[in-house]
Amino acid sequence: MSFVSKVTASDTGRATHLSARKGSAAAPHKGTASGNGQTPDEGISIGVILGFPPEIAEELQRWRASFGDPMAATVPAHITLVTTTMTQDWEATRSHVREVARRQEPFTVTIAGTGSFRPVSPVVFLNVEAGFGECVNLHRRLQAGPLERELPFAYHPHVTVAHDVAPESLDEAETVLKDYRASFPVASMGLYEHDDNGIWQLREELDFGTESDDHRGAAGPAGAR
Repeated sequence: MSFVSKVTASDTGRATHLSARKGSAAAPHKGTASGNGQTPDEGISIGVILGFPPEIAEELQRWRASFGDPMAATVPAHITLVTTTMTQDWEATRSHVREVARRQEPFTVTIAGTGSFRPVSPVVFLNVEAGFGECVNLHRRLQAGPLERELPFAYHPHVTVAHDVAPESLDEAETVLKDYRASFPVASMGLYEHDDNGIWQLREELDFGTESDDHRGAAGPAGAR
């Protein structure tokens, strides 16, 4: 996912996404073009991510640039929950993502050590240690309803640190960051839309755990949410 936005965080650790070309949180009206110029009949391409606190995002951006990754300047550190997915119904999609966020409690993410998708894909990444199960569960719940589709590979939460660079640079990234470790709280997720210029525009940053206690009780035990 290519972003023009940078990642910042409030004092509480909630990640938000800022962009000079940030999209409006208002949904496109039925029968009119969306922010990316697509009509509802053509569909809207969306993605959902977890952003990082600024100090970690900036550090990882510097590392990614040092490996020669051309996307380092435009792709802030993040964990993808839903990769590029077409939807025909923006309102249903937005309601669906909001509902998933309401049912999700904030949690802690720890990224530690490196892995690679080679030889299938020229990618080196940081592993998601703490928070892995929460990311998988979020992905499962998000990639349903209006966002349901068959994926070519099983979902594996990760943080890309080098992509599509020379093999020796991938080797370097995998070695240099093998002892890297960072933890941070996650209390929201970003709903993005792909525009005509190939830029991911933030539409809404959705806080976790905004249900009332009564609503949660009616929804069943925590393990079912």
